[in-house]
Amino acid sequence: MEPAGLTWVLISSALVLFMTPGLAFFYGGMDRRRNVLNMLMMNFYCILAVPVLWMLAGYSLAQVPFESDWIGGFDAFALGDLTTVGDGGALATIAFLGMFAAITPALISGAVAGRMKFAAWAVFVPLWLFIVYVPIFKWVYGGWLGQRGSLDFAGGTAIHVNAGIAALAAVFVLGRRKVDPAPPHSMPLVMIGTGILWFGWFGFNAGSALNANGQAAQAFMNTFLAGAAAGLAWIITEWVRDGRPTNLGAASGIVAGLVAVTPAAGYVSGIAPIVIGLVAGAICCYAVRLKTKLRYDDALDVVGVHFVGGLVGSLLIGFFANPNFFEASSAQGCSTVVTRACWSNKHLPTEQQLSGRSRSPL
Repeated sequence: MEPAGLTWVLISSALVLFMTPGLAFFYGGMDRRRNVLNMLMMNFYCILAVPVLWMLAGYSLAQVPFESDWIGGFDAFALGDLTTVGDGGALATIAFLGMFAAITPALISGAVAGRMKFAAWAVFVPLWLFIVYVPIFKWVYGGWLGQRGSLDFAGGTAIHVNAGIAALAAVFVLGRRKVDPAPPHSMPLVMIGTGILWFGWFGFNAGSALNANGQAAQAFMNTFLAGAAAGLAWIITEWVRDGRPTNLGAASGIVAGLVAVTPAAGYVSGIAPIVIGLVAGAICCYAVRLKTKLRYDDALDVVGVHFVGGLVGSLLIGFFANPNFFEASSAQGCSTVVTRACWSNKHLPTEQQLSGRSRSPL
């Protein structure tokens, strides 16, 4: 990896890490006052436990060996001697992916706010990471879903749809809260959290190019436009439907747009991110009300924003994908149907580089 690309991946990793405290503020402001500290701790626990688990076995099971379609192994247990490989690109990429792994279970915490004790959450996160997140990450990036042509540039399926489905399952298992839902106790916290999330999302999406290049610049622009368009669409929808826009609607709309553009961020250009944002903002504005009609208690709208928003973005890729991206990728040795695994594997150790290591599970 060239020095400029390495620098950008390291910066992007830090930006993605910053998103988890931002998510804690976002959820903490939406939750009841008495639940704020528990919500903050649930989110911060993810950036305490998950990076350690990712380094020990998560990365290896999610990526190595590369030729596996379903699950990796223990070839890179505790990262082996990856710190000595190449120019640091492999290590930076693994760290970047570890930040993704940390924020994904944190997304689920918003759905179970007020119903799950921290002790239960402390057990749930490691189990969900290895049983659900790691295999699905492998399937999308280098596994059978990627081989079938599934497009997911920065985690729309592996992160947002995945976390949304888990959130829906969790609320059905836990049941409804014993107290009636309450409005957000602190909109300033919500808006601060939204700003931090948007700021970090530039690393989330543009960093997924794993280089400082034109694709990263395109993903950066798409992230900016989709978030703005979705926030605008959400408040207009509220204005027409309810007679007034709300701060919470603006914040939720921005996040919905960022979620929706994530799977397409490096594959679309022009007006596409604006359309994706507008569609996601309007649809998610109505989707968050489904919990009332379908009677599931999604406390902080994780299903309506992350699951539905991720689906919207994943479905719209096919309408707006820029063929120039695929041509350029094919010229660089990638398959015509590209997943980020194609890009990331350029910066990860090759099978020849790994051949000298012990392949026995420890």
